[in-house]
Amino acid sequence: MPLPDLAAQLNQIVGHSALDYLPDPFPEPVPIRLFLKRDDQLHPLVSGNKWRKLKYNLLAAREQGLSTVLTFGGAFSNHLHATAAAGKLFGFQTIGVVRGDELAHRPLNRTLAFCREQGMHLHFVSRTDYKRAADPTYLAGLQAQFGPCYLVPEGGTNALAIQGTAEIIPEICQQWRETGLSSGTYRGHPLPHTVACAVGTAGTLAGLIASAPDPVQVLGVSALKGAVNFAALPSSLPPEVQVINQYHFGGYARTTPVLDEFIGIFREQTGVWLEPTYTGKLLYALYDLARRGHFPEQAGVVAVHTGGLQVIGQP
Repeated sequence: MPLPDLAAQLNQIVGHSALDYLPDPFPEPVPIRLFLKRDDQLHPLVSGNKWRKLKYNLLAAREQGLSTVLTFGGAFSNHLHATAAAGKLFGFQTIGVVRGDELAHRPLNRTLAFCREQGMHLHFVSRTDYKRAADPTYLAGLQAQFGPCYLVPEGGTNALAIQGTAEIIPEICQQWRETGLSSGTYRGHPLPHTVACAVGTAGTLAGLIASAPDPVQVLGVSALKGAVNFAALPSSLPPEVQVINQYHFGGYARTTPVLDEFIGIFREQTGVWLEPTYTGKLLYALYDLARRGHFPEQAGVVAVHTGGLQVIGQP
């Protein structure tokens, strides 16, 4: 696909997710107004923020004349899932370096089976080798093995990915104005009070920070256990940015009955599916913070739904 055609198709897909108001989303009323940026609806196969992260990387690959994209992920990686689907859609060969060589001898789970169905070559490596994913010597070896490839890091987060996720808040602000949210109930509030996202590699959060205008607050809810030094973030966060790490529910990809029950109630109340790794934790955090008085009364809070629903068998 020629570069202009690729750019046109990517621009048509990325940047058109709805901003939905959810009037009664939580198990009990809380004093905020919740909105959901529906990046989970950008495409039926490529989940949420992964589109944002891939957009400029795919354009760079095409500009460099490379037809193969090589990237990294675990057995349940949303990023591998998205890269495989995008590769098939836009005519790229894809290679997924998968953590855990023992998986090569087991039946493929739903995520990896989908990747293979989309034409991705799955290259299983030991966990020791996988830790070398940023080692130039190791990467050169992969290039020698597979030929010239456009390399995308685990999770898809790099400078071009952040360029893509930086487009989220300008879209939200434009939608906020166009739909009249700055008038009526929100008269005197031309922008939302807070825009929040779940945090894994922090590529989405870094994009929000890069483009948030005054006085929009940016909130990241870490899906990882304990304090994490996110390489994608500035070394010193501005005062209007906060990263919270007490809503991990046991760690990455872990859940609890409390979180599962919350996700079920949220779906019953709104019709919106959440997964427990990222968006479920994000929405629970907003609910809990709101009932603890973290936000001003009736603040407009926008949660970015970053997709990942294939892990629970939902589109």
